[in-house]
Amino acid sequence: MNEILSRYCPQIEFDSYEDFYNNYSCNVPDNFNFAYDVVDEWAKLQPQKLALLWTDDTEVMKSYSFAQIKCLSDKAANAFISLGIKKGDVVKLILKQRLEVWVLMCALSKIGAICIPGTYQLTSKDLEYRCNIADVKLLITVDDNELLENIAVALPNCKKLEKIAVVGSNIPVGYLDMRAEIEKASDVLDRIQTATKDPMLIYFSSGTTGMPKMVIHNHSLPLGHIVTAKYWHCVEDNGVHLTQTDSGWAKFAWGKIYGQWICGAAIGVYDTEKFVPKGMLDAIQRLRPVTLCVPATVFRYLIKEDLCAYDFSFINRTSVAGEPLSPEVYKKFKELTRLEICEGFGQSETSVMAAVFKWLAVKPGSMGKPAPLFDLKLLDEEGRHCDEGIVGNMSITKAGKNMYETSRIGDSGIGDSGIGDSNFPGLFRGYWRDEDVTAKSWSGGTYRTGDMAWRDDDGYLWFVGRNDDVIKCSGYRIGPFEVESALMEHPSVLECAVTAAEDPMRGQIVKATVVLARGFQPSDELIRELQNHVKRVTAPYKYPRIIEFVPELPKTISGKIKRMEIRRKDSDIKTSS
Repeated sequence: MNEILSRYCPQIEFDSYEDFYNNYSCNVPDNFNFAYDVVDEWAKLQPQKLALLWTDDTEVMKSYSFAQIKCLSDKAANAFISLGIKKGDVVKLILKQRLEVWVLMCALSKIGAICIPGTYQLTSKDLEYRCNIADVKLLITVDDNELLENIAVALPNCKKLEKIAVVGSNIPVGYLDMRAEIEKASDVLDRIQTATKDPMLIYFSSGTTGMPKMVIHNHSLPLGHIVTAKYWHCVEDNGVHLTQTDSGWAKFAWGKIYGQWICGAAIGVYDTEKFVPKGMLDAIQRLRPVTLCVPATVFRYLIKEDLCAYDFSFINRTSVAGEPLSPEVYKKFKELTRLEICEGFGQSETSVMAAVFKWLAVKPGSMGKPAPLFDLKLLDEEGRHCDEGIVGNMSITKAGKNMYETSRIGDSGIGDSGIGDSNFPGLFRGYWRDEDVTAKSWSGGTYRTGDMAWRDDDGYLWFVGRNDDVIKCSGYRIGPFEVESALMEHPSVLECAVTAAEDPMRGQIVKATVVLARGFQPSDELIRELQNHVKRVTAPYKYPRIIEFVPELPKTISGKIKRMEIRRKDSDIKTSS
């Protein structure tokens, strides 16, 4: 029996998906704090229990126990206090997958400060915007040269930023050495009082239009990810779980800290500077995870490698989220490894909302069935429930267990009012300091995610695309994922992205941006072949009237395709012409 998990889940084992959906519940204490109540508790109960197993491109291996994470996070908490960081202050972390990510996130939780993770891909403009809108007081970064240059450019315009600290050996004059600050701090820390409703974590969610929004979570978020880790990832007590993502993305909260540690799993870490398929495969051999979750892009590249040369026998479960996985990639990976890939769906705003949970059979291309607690519905533009086969907006409704009505969020967005009560773990509290955007997403107690899907006769959900990504061509609504899946079945296509292109007659037409597999070259003949292929495997009106071949697709560091960037480029070209 997992003593920590059982404190929060009255029932842990279930006989079926229906039993799970109807009877799962989660106890949320008023003063829950993940760092004290999970990390420090494991250190007390099982001091030598493995917490982290770390490797990088040099093939170095390091392991850390919960006792070590507790000691380091206590020291880091005292270091923060000595630097003037207090409850409610905002600290930004850009740390890739260094050990300090876990140490500092726990330390910030312990003192009640707000953590904003960030990716090292941020430009100087990105940094300036984020630091100013969030009133960042302290920025902690890795010693990446390009990132340090961007910080130096942004710094004069960051009004509230008081200090910058660096993790690594390349520390510019005037910046703090964060490792030295932690080392010299005391390892004695008395528990600082925090409440579950207090703000804990902010993620910037760019969306498809406008400036990035600040998604704010309170201290109940980790408890929401029990469902993510236990029943979708299917992590095992004392087993290594590997989710591959940069620490700046919400997928990190999903797969590299909260639910996994509550469930007693160890976190596998591959701290790479650049994704290379062979490097990923070699890291998997070193870490030997029993459960694995990587972005769809990674699976697309892995199936092009000689997977028969690698051992996957230690993996019991594989999963994917972030963007849909085409059935063709699923089938090929299973053929080469015997492993099924189980999809999950959610957002920076939520924990897992739907997934192929442990009791469900895989339907390639489907995200599975709804998670418990979230009363997930498909709604049309008038708010009516959609029948089977009808595309609707994925929405969390007020009828869900423990759901509360929308309340006004003040300027801080972190008071007692807000969206998503502490007793509804895994759901964000609103978009910080942006009541208008929050009100557009929340109406009458219903949160509309903006993601479109349809439900089949078995209750499985099928992703169509973001509301802004759906292509409206001559009265038809075309989901990009279906066209992408059709293209991926053709041997010439390594990966692709389908977007809308403006057309004076049809309004919009389908455009496919394609990366070719090795051995294929762009040609007019290949364009016609791909168009005819799509006409054969899906409805003819969905075929891409424009096909552009490119050497690579724009992606986030986590591997998600930036369709917005493709649309913006197409718009810029049209404007300039």
